[in-house]
Amino acid sequence: MVTEVVKAKELQKLDPVFGQLSFDNHEQIVFCNDKDTGLKAIIGIHNTVLGPALGGTRMWQYNSEWDALNDVLRLSRGMTFKSAITGLNLGGGKAVIIGDSKTQKTPELMLRFGEFVHSLGGRYITAEDVGMATSDMDLVRTVTPYVTGISEEKGGAGNPSPITAYGVFMGMKAAAKYKFGNDNLEDKVVYVQGIGNVGEALVEHLSNEGAKVFISDIHRNRLEEVRDKYHVTIYEGDNIYEEDMDIYAPCALGATVNDSTINQLKAKVIAGAANNQLADEQTHGTQLRERGIVYAPDFLINAGGIINVYAELENYGKQEIMRKTENIYNTTLEILSNAETNGITTHEAAFHIAQSRIDARKKER
Repeated sequence: MVTEVVKAKELQKLDPVFGQLSFDNHEQIVFCNDKDTGLKAIIGIHNTVLGPALGGTRMWQYNSEWDALNDVLRLSRGMTFKSAITGLNLGGGKAVIIGDSKTQKTPELMLRFGEFVHSLGGRYITAEDVGMATSDMDLVRTVTPYVTGISEEKGGAGNPSPITAYGVFMGMKAAAKYKFGNDNLEDKVVYVQGIGNVGEALVEHLSNEGAKVFISDIHRNRLEEVRDKYHVTIYEGDNIYEEDMDIYAPCALGATVNDSTINQLKAKVIAGAANNQLADEQTHGTQLRERGIVYAPDFLINAGGIINVYAELENYGKQEIMRKTENIYNTTLEILSNAETNGITTHEAAFHIAQSRIDARKKER
């Protein structure tokens, strides 16, 4: 019996990439390998109907190459709908580099990665993501023009994290208005899970508005730094999902709303920066709706970052970046109302708007 289970698992690993749920009709997947620098990367190009595929590069120490592939597929698919629903003329793409960004990232590795990006001739444009910094994008820019999110000193829009956080804040306020009848977050209990660059910037907005903020992260020193800076509370428990709260803001990695956590959640609103927050979009989206938990679709409210880097391609300034990002508030309210009117999940409502824009462009072609 044990032997049969092992064989079944081995066969599952051999399933074709095209058969994976997360593949979802990707146009192109590029595996990048360079022995000299130790580079192992995967670039996913999901859809280029609206324009070139733009999406950040994430460097992460994945448990397996299979996990890395699944992550880049899910992320690049999300970028397609993020650009579509925000009204940008961009497709969806993403890249992952397998490795520890703190110990394995070198200038040589980044330059080699940039060369792989350049070889795609502009079908994929990279940017900053987890494990990357603006300085990394500046370095990549020396070998390819197909990169955004470069420093302002070099003519770019700079670090997209503050704009991403502002968009999440706007989406969160819209969800609060929908759920509570008022978008003022003063005294609302908000748990922010993941205090990276975006998470910290979100904490700042929440703190300034007078919310009761609890923070959670795997790095204790980071928690203490943010606590002291914004006078918020470190969550000391061992199960954030079962805590009483008004708003749950996942800002780390995805799939935190899953079979294990969804029935524990006591939050009234979910609005965060993480990508792919629902482990299963249909199943968990439906369960949230049935429980009366308002979910602000992640690929909508975390779109501030791509709005920021898109400015480098379209040459619009900070004022237009902020205008487009603030509009996330209106779009979120529209989608939440649309979902209720049509008896569908908020994820479905957002997805339909994004997909209809892609379909309309296909017909034009």
